[in-house]
Amino acid sequence: MPSKFDRYIGIDYSGAETAESSLKGLRVYLAAADGDPQEIQPPPSPRKYWTRRGIAVWLVEQLAEDVPTLVGIDHGFSFPLRYFEAHHLPPDWPNFLDDFQRHWPTDGPGTKVDSVRYGSVGYGEARSGNSRWRRICEERCKAKSVFHFDVQGSVAKSTHAGIPWLRYIRRELGESVHFWPFDGWDIPAGQSAIVEAYPALYTRQFPVKDRNADQHDAYSVAAWMRQIDHNGELARFLSPDLPGSIRGIAAVEGWILGVT
Repeated sequence: MPSKFDRYIGIDYSGAETAESSLKGLRVYLAAADGDPQEIQPPPSPRKYWTRRGIAVWLVEQLAEDVPTLVGIDHGFSFPLRYFEAHHLPPDWPNFLDDFQRHWPTDGPGTKVDSVRYGSVGYGEARSGNSRWRRICEERCKAKSVFHFDVQGSVAKSTHAGIPWLRYIRRELGESVHFWPFDGWDIPAGQSAIVEAYPALYTRQFPVKDRNADQHDAYSVAAWMRQIDHNGELARFLSPDLPGSIRGIAAVEGWILGVT
């Protein structure tokens, strides 16, 4: 079976500081169809490491090219259905992106996630969640809630920092990029796609070598996606065997590639 994609990009994310901050925890690896993932450095500048804004702009540039690319990003793409119910929001992901960014403008200049959490910027209190609320995919892979802040292994801060940048990419590229599974479980042939990744599912399959933890997470996302595409398993992971009721909820909450 031929591979569905020609490139694979793994991103280990960070919600620290601001969208313009150079962060050691932001790492990007890219694998061509026939090669091992290689780390991608940010464009030359006084900043040593990537910024969240820089990654979003770079992704738009890459995905605008006519090269089918699968991108895996390590943060939550949406919230538990309980959040939509509590805030009386329609179960609609594009609407969620707009509503969230209005309340949590963490893509704004100089804005930290904690600035919104503690009320100095935005309207975070009006769109808060409970750390006991978890998405179905999080329950299945024992991942922490997207609302579980200030604990080791938390993805809450990176999720609240990253979602506005998904909106940015979607607005820039329109229908030319497929956000899985919100745009459908099946990705059209020849189209690039962005999926939610969870490095803990993949990292043990690859030797660490000389990479630090953040580098190895990003490397493993890219390497694993390339591996399952080449061995014919990608289709199974893109369409997990879920009951119709769960599949419908997951189309709103999102799903983690690799969770079955």
